Amino acid sequence: MASSYPKGLATRQRLIDSMLALIQLHGYHGTGLNTVLARSGAPKGSLYFHFPEGKTELGIAAVGLAGDQFAELIGSATTTASSPNAVVDALVAELKGILEASDYQAGCPVSSVALDAGSGNEPLREACGQVYDAWVSAVVSYLATFGLEKEQAQPVATSMICLVEGSLILSRAHKSTQPLDAAAGTLKMLMKAVHSEASA
Repeated sequence: MASSYPKGLATRQRLIDSMLALIQLHGYHGTGLNTVLARSGAPKGSLYFHFPEGKTELGIAAVGLAGDQFAELIGSATTTASSPNAVVDALVAELKGILEASDYQAGCPVSSVALDAGSGNEPLREACGQVYDAWVSAVVSYLATFGLEKEQAQPVATSMICLVEGSLILSRAHKSTQPLDAAAGTLKMLMKAVHSEASA
């Protein structure tokens, strides 16, 4: 299939896509630029043309792409699902699909980068923080549709993102979707409590 990007942008996008896929499998430090080039099919010169600062800049772009993809998933679930429980089910089903398709090797690339490189690379840490903030904001916006004020919704949304991220790590460790199922049950209880509080 022909790319919808102009040639230069298509090469840049292939590099970002490849970096993201490899981070999911091997972490940030476990992903080498030569492996990214081999996967993307891009010439070596193009990497430093598009990413003059090298691996850090490419990693930030990959984290941003992961953030956009999950934010899109949240947006799709919250606008098409018929109920809060259906929102949770849609999100969890998508995450289960990613885990099972990769034989539990692919986790959340944002948490991988935050744990792997965030303590020693300030630009990467900031990129991960911005993605998490965007995810929390997306959930806050959804909770606002229940009538919850932002100051009430913020800690609930943060807890929900923590539940999802933590359950993904446990699911990979145990090679089981049971932690995700457990998180889904708790998320539904939180949704119900939020709805009840907003309706009171």
